Amino acid sequence: MDEFDLELDEMELVAAAAGYYYYNSMTRQPCRSLSPSGSGFMTEVLDGHDDICREMFRMDKHVFRKLCDTLRQRGMLRDTSGVVIEEQLAIFLNIIGHNERNRVIQERFQHSGETISRHFNNVLKAIKSLSREFLQPPPLSTPPEIMRINRFYPFFKDCIGVIDGMHIPAHVPAKDQSRFRNRKGILSQNVLAACTFDLQFIFVYPGWEGSVADSRVLKAVLDDPDQNFPNIPEGKYYLVDSGYSNIEGFISPFQGVRYHLHEYRGANQLPRNAKELFNHRHAFLRNAIQRSFDVLKARFPILKVAPQYAFHIQRDIVIAACVIHNHIRREERNDWLFTGVERRIVEEFPDYDDQPDMQSTSSIQEQIASSLRDLIAAAMWGDFINNWNEW
Repeated sequence: MDEFDLELDEMELVAAAAGYYYYNSMTRQPCRSLSPSGSGFMTEVLDGHDDICREMFRMDKHVFRKLCDTLRQRGMLRDTSGVVIEEQLAIFLNIIGHNERNRVIQERFQHSGETISRHFNNVLKAIKSLSREFLQPPPLSTPPEIMRINRFYPFFKDCIGVIDGMHIPAHVPAKDQSRFRNRKGILSQNVLAACTFDLQFIFVYPGWEGSVADSRVLKAVLDDPDQNFPNIPEGKYYLVDSGYSNIEGFISPFQGVRYHLHEYRGANQLPRNAKELFNHRHAFLRNAIQRSFDVLKARFPILKVAPQYAFHIQRDIVIAACVIHNHIRREERNDWLFTGVERRIVEEFPDYDDQPDMQSTSSIQEQIASSLRDLIAAAMWGDFINNWNEW
């Protein structure tokens, strides 16, 4: 290699180093230009393109402002000398909506780590306190999602919602890990949730150990009046999967009969009897809660990991996320995440918790539920035989 080649290599290295330094200085410049209050970032988001707000705050601008107004009017949060409510909420949403670490949020909002943590906890507490208002019992009238579709109405006219368990990764001390390790070997908290067919949460009960079966969580909730599970009027019921008992108020699918939607494809597409037809339509309706879970986790990725917070904070984040989920559903029917799942079926495959529940139940409760399920299946099958295009 001659001297010219050596000189050229050195020049290339210098140029590369200069370019790298310039690139870093340019990419960091926006953060440095923010005011101490973080108003530069807030202005960029709230005055910028709608997609920026959706990406950073996980909702549309008017939905964000409405939530700020609610928190301000109720006195749940207050403007401080350095951080207004809008920025406090933005800090919280950036953390749960992007699973960002405190250091990243410090840089973005130009506040100390202590300030970021304080406002995160204040907002978490404030939004959790809205749960009684935003997690409401379902209407007792037939849901429109059932009434307007011949396959479901009048057969499921008394169904008011869906119940299932949702496993959220959990960070717990070593001494508790055996209890929180679920049947897939993952540390998780088991969250009992109920939702409407409009994809709004009715009831959320987080914090159970991942090793606990869904049916046991539901039984514990029903046995404890302090949990305030919505009263189920006589004749009304929720749809549940085969991991729960088929009892009054909770209708599960027929055991030993194909159930999941992917089992009704290809050559075996059509149901062969009343039980298969019932199970297929039951699974189709029950998919509402899987779509609700999908939207929730897509909007708040922190629910897909085990955040390094105390467990009671991890539990409260789930409640707060569900409250915000419902707020968005009410304020913006065309929210991009909801519209993305409205006409889509979320694939669901058999889970460990779908195995039949063997807990003892009242024979009267079982008889009432079984009789109702048989009547629905028989009526459904008779209608199917006469209307082949409506299955």
